[in-house]
Amino acid sequence: MAAEAQHFFAGRAWVGGGWADDVLLTAEDGRWTAVQPGCTAAQRQGAGVLAGPVLPGLVNAHSHAFQRAIAGLTERSSGAADDFWSWRDRMYSAANRITPQQLEAVATFLYAELLQAGYTQVCEFHYLHNAADGEPYADPLEMSLALVRAAHAAGIGLTLLPTLYMRAGFGAKGLRDDQRRFASTPDTVLAIAQEVARREGGGLVNAGVALHSLRAVDEAALRETAEAARQLALPVHIHIAEQQQEVDDCIERHGQRPIEWLLGQAAPDARWNLVHATHTYPEELRGVREAGAAIVICPSTEANLGDGVFDLPGWMGQTGNWSIGSDSHVTRSWQEELRLLEYSQRLTLRQRNVAARAAVCESSAAALFEGALAGGSAATGQPLAGLAVGQRADFMVLDPQAPALLGVPDGHALDALVFSAPSAAPLQVFVAARRVDTAQVLAQAAPGYRLALRELWA
Repeated sequence: MAAEAQHFFAGRAWVGGGWADDVLLTAEDGRWTAVQPGCTAAQRQGAGVLAGPVLPGLVNAHSHAFQRAIAGLTERSSGAADDFWSWRDRMYSAANRITPQQLEAVATFLYAELLQAGYTQVCEFHYLHNAADGEPYADPLEMSLALVRAAHAAGIGLTLLPTLYMRAGFGAKGLRDDQRRFASTPDTVLAIAQEVARREGGGLVNAGVALHSLRAVDEAALRETAEAARQLALPVHIHIAEQQQEVDDCIERHGQRPIEWLLGQAAPDARWNLVHATHTYPEELRGVREAGAAIVICPSTEANLGDGVFDLPGWMGQTGNWSIGSDSHVTRSWQEELRLLEYSQRLTLRQRNVAARAAVCESSAAALFEGALAGGSAATGQPLAGLAVGQRADFMVLDPQAPALLGVPDGHALDALVFSAPSAAPLQVFVAARRVDTAQVLAQAAPGYRLALRELWA
């Protein structure tokens, strides 16, 4: 029996790539069944009146939840060279200590933070499969289910991406001792994805599969996993071309750059999401677009780790599909991700409003928001493309009295939200048409998070 329809009225809402006035939103079973701009007073009788402008919820398309436990703790130098690879060694100190209980506590707090910011679905790139000594848990889903419980507790949607990790680098025979927790096979990650999907049964949690990187997966396993994911219609994610050393190592091993090699070996399609793709050539991006695959850009982490700057105008100019992720969670704000994405282009190119010109539109904020919104469905395999019929009824209600928006002309609200820092948190967040009390969830999660960090870093 279908649930009773829910009706919401927004004085202004982001519909079809721009602001619309007097919008009546109708949801049934957590999805939009009608979106009606310009509704009359009679038509909106009985609808719940929303207290500010309405934006669709966004997908956070790349997360390593456990890394929230090291945010702010890797920002000191020993005087030696410091880059992604030295940061990775520090990150492993958390990866090799965190228990399932601590992971659940950290992830619950993180997911509440993401939801409070206006992210309503998170893609969890999950490779902590085994116990700290590298031995499998009695239940192979032990760590995966900790993340699922965290998502339920926070009220956020989750796309779990059990991640294949088999070797330490190109040509290596296996994993390093400090990577034993990551050990997996195509069969084990696919089994996790299928079991999570079976248990959750089409709710707010679904599953895909991830390949950690070309350096961590051999050719046979890559093809096996890709083919199984194709048959199961699962979204597929992979780290690729994030650091120059990875590119150089791939050329040495295969005689080709990472994306070039992937395009020839795995036949990526519209279910594929290439994370970072920081070091690319135009012809590689052209090949990704022609394959229909998407890019996941993580500006705050890419800046924090010194990865480099993604070729946004080259990708947007080819009408490429993309989304954003907060990755290592040095920030949990989608506004800051979009702001950093644009500002990194401005610093590199010494130009302004790069995204607007690349997307051939007037507003950089609109170009960035629409891009991030459009890529969410590809990243999750879920209908999360905004305030439109058939999409999940996820949205955030902005606070018109927030300092970043106070007195701003109506048509510039999104511009101010993205480019007038500090970021303004939404007044309310709804997932599948249900309001989540994000402040309460965050307050409830805080003691467990605090205890987990105390145990990890005492």
